[in-house]
Amino acid sequence: MIIKSFMKNQEEIRQLLDRYYSGECTLKEESLLRDFFSRSDVPDDMKEDQAVFRFYSDSREIPEPTAGFEDRIFSALDVAEGKYGKRRLFTVLSGAAAAILIIAGSYFFFFNERPVKDTYSDPEIAYAETMKILYDVSARLNKGTKALDKIKLMEIETEKGLQKVNRSASLFKEQMKPLNSALETMKKTGTENRNN
Repeated sequence: MIIKSFMKNQEEIRQLLDRYYSGECTLKEESLLRDFFSRSDVPDDMKEDQAVFRFYSDSREIPEPTAGFEDRIFSALDVAEGKYGKRRLFTVLSGAAAAILIIAGSYFFFFNERPVKDTYSDPEIAYAETMKILYDVSARLNKGTKALDKIKLMEIETEKGLQKVNRSASLFKEQMKPLNSALETMKKTGTENRNN
């Protein structure tokens, strides 16, 4: 019911978003925003904000690693390294053999040069064939780059979303400065009281 009234007055939602990004939003208002952006019928100009709220809600579902997680990974790597020691030796030897083959092949390629034969006796025909091939290559390259326009659009939208996230993070950081200084003062005061 409350969300439906928000849907009717999008200006209130924008004001609430500004309060959210400046760190002045209450938990109840933040919950209203989360509920609003979890819907599918969000206005187009608020899609970026919806992506921010979905990112935060999705990141809550990622569990923290359990105790000893890193130790288990390192022990598994140590076990795997022992099993695959022979494979590593084989890899090194095959790499050395490939290097020798490349050197030998390069020697025969560069020192046994054959003169280049001209396939066209008439330079005008050769020029015409070259131009035909270059036009074909150009047409294919232009056709292939049209698909990249959609990727560029996705990149622009992603950048806009990241700017919104960075703006909210910087506002949050600015809002936390007075709290951090108050906490430091409390720590200093608590230390001085204990010493007295």
